[in-house]
Amino acid sequence: MKTHIERNTVQETLVIPLYGRKLCTEQFPELFSDRKAVELIDRIDYDFSDLEKKSGSLAHRFGALEVAMRENDLMTEARDYLESHPDAALVNLGCGLDQTCENCDNGRCRIYNVDLPDVIAVREELLPGNERIRNIAADLNDVSWFDRIDAEGGACFLAAGVFYYFKSTEIRSLLPAMAKRFPGGRLVFDSANRRAVKIMLKTWVKEAGITSIADYFSVNSLEKDILPWMQGARVSARGYMLGYHDLKVPSVPRLFRWMAKLGDGYMKMQIIRMDFEE
Repeated sequence: MKTHIERNTVQETLVIPLYGRKLCTEQFPELFSDRKAVELIDRIDYDFSDLEKKSGSLAHRFGALEVAMRENDLMTEARDYLESHPDAALVNLGCGLDQTCENCDNGRCRIYNVDLPDVIAVREELLPGNERIRNIAADLNDVSWFDRIDAEGGACFLAAGVFYYFKSTEIRSLLPAMAKRFPGGRLVFDSANRRAVKIMLKTWVKEAGITSIADYFSVNSLEKDILPWMQGARVSARGYMLGYHDLKVPSVPRLFRWMAKLGDGYMKMQIIRMDFEE
């Protein structure tokens, strides 16, 4: 029995990034492999024909590369944390059908996938939890979900493509609260400047009837947009596309490497790491 996904629903937003990970696996095998995404596509009742038609376009191929690099970047930081905290909690914020934490599993860590109830309902059908993997239905801004994370051995939080949809005031409340509650933990997430966020959220903002994109979280510089309010953490950043890998592999065209450089520079696409003080 396949899991049915209706068009124009919250669940439909899970399909595009999932298909992107499938596309990454097929087109950039030297950089990325997510066989589970390929398997899940076959288990979902959804018309993928529009995505398949677009999959050969320049924009969609580069978008797939972005997905691959973002996930690899976050996994690099998570695995680094597990080196010194092998029994830590790995927490995927706004998880969708993403398996970033599962792909970092060392056999000892505890894995938590957190998202809204409608999303978790689909995830439970396709990717049910077990004794070490838990799916948590929660609004990230309602920090009562903190209580469900066993962080005795440490905690590493990953957020991929999530914080763009939050207002700056929400992020400035959530992140310091995490630092206070999970001392010695780590948070890793992707960010971009206001110019890039405006482009990324253009369709969503229009559909939601939002008039001002300026209220939403973006990062032009750590010094101005994060350090003044983020206390209790060491904050660092690296380029999203080229900060962890030079992309000099056969499957990546030279044009894409130039576009990646533009993204990291002009769009200020970066991976931000926060190490919470003990």
